[in-house]
Amino acid sequence: MDFLICIDDTDNLESIGTGKLAQILGRKLEELNLGIMGNITRHQLLIHPDIPYTSHNSSMCFDFETERKNWDKIIQICSDFLDTESAQGSDPGLCVASWDLISEEIVDFGFAAKQIVLKKEDAYNLAKKHNIHLSEHGGTGLGVVGALAGVGLRFSGKDGKFKSLKGTENLDGIYIVKDLYEKSQIECVRTLDGKVADEDDEVDLTVAFKVMLMDKKATLLVYADEDSQNSNITRWKAYDKKFLKKLERQEQTK
Repeated sequence: MDFLICIDDTDNLESIGTGKLAQILGRKLEELNLGIMGNITRHQLLIHPDIPYTSHNSSMCFDFETERKNWDKIIQICSDFLDTESAQGSDPGLCVASWDLISEEIVDFGFAAKQIVLKKEDAYNLAKKHNIHLSEHGGTGLGVVGALAGVGLRFSGKDGKFKSLKGTENLDGIYIVKDLYEKSQIECVRTLDGKVADEDDEVDLTVAFKVMLMDKKATLLVYADEDSQNSNITRWKAYDKKFLKKLERQEQTK
């Protein structure tokens, strides 16, 4: 049984970030032999003066493979963890959802959270309707909005950046696409307009890059390397993190 666990608004400017906290939480659940942690995705939410946030207003979500009998124990451990580990002044929220209970309504809520200001009551009512756990763990508790939104966005398969996709941590250099697929959990190398790189093409990964969740695949976004146009081998370059962040912000204005 697959679960999604999402946390939001757990940090302040001096503390470790929500992404790091999600990583620690997932490892803790594994150490207690409750299941297997998957990859963490970061989901950018609306930047708005009516929404308090530390620096970026993003939630962190990870998949967790476990048995349904562990549901209550996992929720209790996650709740206790946020109660004790969230930073002073934060407004933490927790969402734990079984994959088979997440509906299109939850997905719509996630994408709405990227465009408009939503209320805690909206999140709680929707979570209750679908038997999804949602709880607040300090401050105003407004993090429940981002926590539920993060679950919907991760489930959609078409939003978010992987915090640290397995197999990509030490990639730095030029690789053949098919080798990337074998070495890492990257599932697709493509351009912004959807052109998929051939498996024999080369990819330049000498920049600080991130892998995106697109079309339900871990996707590396690339563009053509103009210096290789006269070569017999097509070479692509990965977009850097700065460009991808700009792309996220542009998505909010659509």
